Amino acid sequence: MLENHIRSPEETEAYLRDLKAWIAEEEGKEPEEMAAFFAKRLAGYEQVHLGNWGELYGHVADFFDEGLGTLLDIGCGTGLELEAVYRRFPEAEVTGIDLSADMLAKAREKFAGRRFQGIEADYFLHPFPVGTFDAALSFETLHHFAYEKKGKIYEKLFQALKKGGYYIECDYVACCQAEEDLCRERLARARARSALPEDVFLHIDTPLTMEHQTELMERAGFRVQVLHQNGGTVVFRANKVK
Repeated sequence: MLENHIRSPEETEAYLRDLKAWIAEEEGKEPEEMAAFFAKRLAGYEQVHLGNWGELYGHVADFFDEGLGTLLDIGCGTGLELEAVYRRFPEAEVTGIDLSADMLAKAREKFAGRRFQGIEADYFLHPFPVGTFDAALSFETLHHFAYEKKGKIYEKLFQALKKGGYYIECDYVACCQAEEDLCRERLARARARSALPEDVFLHIDTPLTMEHQTELMERAGFRVQVLHQNGGTVVFRANKVK
């Protein structure tokens, strides 16, 4: 059973202090392009992610309803979250989308024999089939993108789901407006000094507050619930009710 933990005011204050110090240390580093960042770290990717969210990876399938048939997983990486999904739903048909060819290759190898389709693409640009999926999932991917981009992906996910479908998001959210502002400003500075084209994604975290995250999902048409919270990690369920 996953336990909730909401930061106290004192914990939030200490967290913001540490975050500001970390941002100051990172300030002079050249920002990395998103897919290249993950390709460079592929060997240790699973170990790092399991170290941070291992318990949640193991329980993510608990958030889905019985009878899951079709699932869209955006930013699927090597499929860590899908291991629990396939344990509970061995016959599920999963479409996983990711920018990294190397990570998708690992996912395809891991799920050989399962009904898994891996698509190498930018999920903001790749067309999702309308009204196709029972559910959608994202696990620690959307905190890399700004407010406007997230709004667009929620609209696409809403359209991709069947009537009565739902979307499960596990992600890093900002503790408060101060963190959201700090991270957005850091991205703006990184973009200004980067030689990479404007349309290339930089690996800079830009989490939104829970309120802003919920606002965007509701604007897309979802009815939103918070299922779990542990510090800065939140699991949302967004229901397509029309």
